Amino acid sequence: MKYIYLIALFNALLFVVLLLQKKSRAVHDNILTGWLLYLGSFIGVYAFYSHELFTNFKLLSITLLSLFMLHGPFLYVYIQALISGRKRLSRAQLWHILPFALFNLYILISSFYPELSEKLNIERLSADHDPPFLFLFFLIVTALSGTVYLLLTVRLFRKLDIRIFNNYSSSTDIDLGWLRKLVLVFGIVWTILIGVTIVHHVFHMFSMVFCTDGLFLSLSVFVILIGYFGLQQKLIFSTEDAAVTREDTTTLTKYAGSRLTDTDAKLYAERLTGYMNSSRPYLNPDLSLSQLAEEIGITSHYLSQVINEKFKLNFFDFINGYRVEAFKERMADPGYSNYSFLGIAFECGFNSKSAFNRIFKQVTGLTPSQYKKAL
Repeated sequence: MKYIYLIALFNALLFVVLLLQKKSRAVHDNILTGWLLYLGSFIGVYAFYSHELFTNFKLLSITLLSLFMLHGPFLYVYIQALISGRKRLSRAQLWHILPFALFNLYILISSFYPELSEKLNIERLSADHDPPFLFLFFLIVTALSGTVYLLLTVRLFRKLDIRIFNNYSSSTDIDLGWLRKLVLVFGIVWTILIGVTIVHHVFHMFSMVFCTDGLFLSLSVFVILIGYFGLQQKLIFSTEDAAVTREDTTTLTKYAGSRLTDTDAKLYAERLTGYMNSSRPYLNPDLSLSQLAEEIGITSHYLSQVINEKFKLNFFDFINGYRVEAFKERMADPGYSNYSFLGIAFECGFNSKSAFNRIFKQVTGLTPSQYKKAL
C-alpha cells in the first residue's frame, strides 16, 4: 500500500512542475497546483508516518484527518474557476476553509489543557470515554464534508449545462465529462468509506487504519487522474460569456431589465434568420453565442433574448436545429449517396458521433437509419 501512496506523491509533484511551466496559467491552474501540493503532501505524510501518528501523536493524527475538510472546497472552487471566467478568487470563496481553520484552532487550544486533549482520541469515541461535544461535532462535519460538497458540485454541473446550452452549439470538450465521472466515483467511494468508519466506531468491526487506508487509497487514484486531465483542461468560458451567463442564471425574470423593444427584437430575429440561411454559420462546429452576435452586429445578451423569446429555444438547440435540417437536405441529395452518416454530420457542423445521434433523435424522433428508410 505504501508504494501506491508514493506513486501518487510522485505524480502530484510531477503535475505541479508541469503546471508551473505552462506559459499562461489561469486561475483554475493555480487552484489545481495548490490542490495537488496539498494532496501530495497529505498522502506523503500518511505514507511515511501513518501508524506512528495514530499511536504516538494523537493530536497530530486528528490534524491530519482534518485535512479531509479541504478536499471538498478545493474541488468546488476549482470547478467554479473553470466555469466562471473570473481572473482571481473572490473573498467569498475563502469562507470554504473556515470549518478546517476552526477545527484546528480547537485542537491547538485543547493541546494546552491535558485533561481535554486526552479525550481527543478518534479510537475512543464511545460514551464511556465522554468525548467532548465540539470534538464530535467537528468529526461529523469532516465526515459529511465530502458528501455535502459532492451535492454542491452536482449543482455546479447543472449550472454549467445551462451555460453551455445558452452559449455554445456543441458541448464536446467543455462539458467536463471526465470530471463529472471522477467526482461521482470519488463521492460514492467517500460515502462508502465514511459508512465503514461509522460501523467501526459503533460495532467495532474494522480497524481505524483500515478505514483511513481506504480513504487514502482512493485519494491516491484521484490525484493521478485529476492531475492528468486537469493539466490539459482549458478555461471553458471567456470573461464576456461568463458575464452573460451569470446574469442569465441568477435573475428570476431573465430579461426584466432589458432595453430591447419588441419591434427591435422582431427586426433582430429577421436579421438572424436571414444570416443563418445565407451565411450558414452553423457549419462551424465551434460556433458560440458571442461569435454569432459579433457577426450579425448585436450584443450577446440581445441575441440570447431574441433566440429565447422569438424562437422559444436556447442557443444550443437553435443552432443544432439548423444542422439537423442541413443533414436532412444532404440525405436527399444524390450527390451525398456515397457519404456515411457521420461524414454528412461533420459537414453540417456536428463534431462528434454521439452528439449527432442524440440531437438528431431529439429533433426528429428517429435515428439517422430510421430516417433514411423513411425517405
